[in-house]
Amino acid sequence: MDFQVFLSNDALSDLECILGYIVPHNAVAAERLGNQLLDAALSLRTFPERGRMVPEFRRPELREIIFRSYRIIYRMNNTDHSLEVIRFWHGARGFPHIPRGG
Repeated sequence: MDFQVFLSNDALSDLECILGYIVPHNAVAAERLGNQLLDAALSLRTFPERGRMVPEFRRPELREIIFRSYRIIYRMNNTDHSLEVIRFWHGARGFPHIPRGG
């Protein structure tokens, strides 16, 4: 059974900031990257366990996949077969802030 994928407000804000940084230099590249990040996140619906546990937190429900220089961090909920993308985090930004949540 496929998982439902949701994007948190923080993840949407991250995308907005990422694209806002790139758009002035190359709007086409920004749109392409935004679509690729969303596609990578949505691809988790079919096999969410493929992401590794986020090493900084060591909590089994927090996982991440890497796309280029970005960490797509998400929280799995096996009970209701859903996952929430909580951050799109560029690796150069250091330690990601992960909000506490269920």
